[in-house]
Amino acid sequence: MKAVQFTEYGGPDVLTLVEIDEPHAGPGEIRIATRAAGVNPVDWKIRAGYLAAYFPTRFPSGVGTDVSGVVDEVGDGVTTVSVGDEVFGTAPGGSLAEYTVLTDWVKKPAAMSFEEAAGLPLPTETAQRMLNYASPKPGQTLLINGAAGGVGLSAAQFAVSEGLSVIGTASEANHEYLSSIGVIPTTYGEGLVERVTALAPGGVDVALDAAGFGALPELMALTGSADTVVTVADMAAAELGVHLSPGPDEPRAPEGRTRAAELFERGSFRMPVAHRYPLDAASAAHEHSQSGHLRGKIIVTIP
Repeated sequence: MKAVQFTEYGGPDVLTLVEIDEPHAGPGEIRIATRAAGVNPVDWKIRAGYLAAYFPTRFPSGVGTDVSGVVDEVGDGVTTVSVGDEVFGTAPGGSLAEYTVLTDWVKKPAAMSFEEAAGLPLPTETAQRMLNYASPKPGQTLLINGAAGGVGLSAAQFAVSEGLSVIGTASEANHEYLSSIGVIPTTYGEGLVERVTALAPGGVDVALDAAGFGALPELMALTGSADTVVTVADMAAAELGVHLSPGPDEPRAPEGRTRAAELFERGSFRMPVAHRYPLDAASAAHEHSQSGHLRGKIIVTIP
């Protein structure tokens, strides 16, 4: 089968389309004929070697984890899906391949495209994990730094569905979209504290940082405490007393995926596709992801 791999750390050009043996589902696993794969920032950070201390890589290595497709093999002990079911989930061996083996999955809503579904696994779990840790309550005000990306959009829609008032930072090109999903938009950068204070004169209760850009001091100033700020994007968190998620003992939150599917079926969740690339253009997809400032997800389509 065709798959994208890399044999050394480096730029997008180290990604190569190769022919490898098809994988097969083991006990508790399923195999899918892949239809689409989501590209996450962590994918290119692993490829570049930035996270080698946290995610040591054995070469040759597959690329990515987020995937959607049609079940074509069911391992021993699996009872929740059957051959022919449409699912999305996580492929530890790499998602950029014609066939992928999944260790956890959710049935795809019939009306949801494979492309949209492929953009959900990591962002929705990450968003749910951050919300679980921060525990904002209905009626409170939540600020999301980087609200137009996959994690930010997931957290925003989860929070809106819980009755929170959500303010989100994004580039001006994404403000209209954020407004359409119930988020109060503002720009990031210099003057953030003043802009958010004007939008929320009663204060901000919790802040989630999905973008980085050195915004933690401003988020702390707005909430009044490092304890009410959570980041997944700023390695300066520890020195500021901010929680960097996931922490060493922080539980996963796969329920975020199921929650996204349920909200989608109620018309309360969507994940826009920022751009589509074919499998043989995976390097271009990574380069695009590295540029940032996206609305939604970059997707690799696999025929």
